[in-house]
Amino acid sequence: MEDVGSGKALLREGDCDRTLSPASTFKLALSLMGYDAHILKDDSKPVWPYVKGYSDWSATWEDKATPRLWMEKSIVWYSQRLTEALGPGKFQTYVRKFDYGNRDVSGNPGKHDWLTHAWLGSSLKISPVEQLVFLRRLVRRELDVSERAYEMTARIADYGMQPSGWHVFGKTGSMPASKAGARPDRNKMYSWFVGWAVKGDRRIVFARLVGEELRISGSAGRRARDALFTDLFSKPDTL
Repeated sequence: MEDVGSGKALLREGDCDRTLSPASTFKLALSLMGYDAHILKDDSKPVWPYVKGYSDWSATWEDKATPRLWMEKSIVWYSQRLTEALGPGKFQTYVRKFDYGNRDVSGNPGKHDWLTHAWLGSSLKISPVEQLVFLRRLVRRELDVSERAYEMTARIADYGMQPSGWHVFGKTGSMPASKAGARPDRNKMYSWFVGWAVKGDRRIVFARLVGEELRISGSAGRRARDALFTDLFSKPDTL
C-alpha cells in the first residue's frame, strides 16, 4: 500500500515482486480502454447477450451483461467481447501505453488466443508492486485516456464509503496456481484485490495477493477483498 501524493510505502509485507497473472484485476485496464475507445458507453450500455459457448465458469454469467454487471460479477466473456471490439492494434497499443506488468500479450503458445486470453493465466504477468505503479498512474490520470474513461472506471469499480471514512474502489481476481504462472497445485488458488481509496485530501493505492494452500469453497478473490476491508478499512484509525 502506498500514498499516492508522497509515494511513501504505508505497508509492504511478503513477496511483493512476484509476478503472476492479473486475472480479473485486468478489468480495470480493460475498462479504461473500452471507455476511451467509446465501445463502453456508460454503466448500463452496451448490453451484450450471453451466447452458448461463451466462457461460463459461473452460472451468473449466463445472461445479458452491462459494464456495471461485468465488473460486479467479473464476467470473463464480456472482457473477451470487449477486446475483440478493440481489435489487435488498439489492444496492444493500450497495454504498451499503460506499461502494464510485463506487457506480454502473446497468449498461450501455439493457440493464437492472445486477444481473448492473454491476461487469463497466460502470457501477461504483473506483480503487486507493478499493480501499484499502474494504479498510481490511474489515480493521477497519467495514462493518456479520456477524462470520461477515468470517471466511468471509478463508477463501476466503486465499493463506496467504508466505516473507516475511506471511499474504496477496486477489483478482485483469482486463478488456480496451475494457470497463474506458479508451480502447479490443484488445490492452491491465487487471489487478488487491487485498487485505490480516497479520504479527504489523501489518496492511497493497494494490492493484496494471497496464495491459499488448501481448497476452499467460494470465491478466493472475494476472500482477499473481505480480508483487506477488515484489516484496513473497517476502523477509522487504521491508516
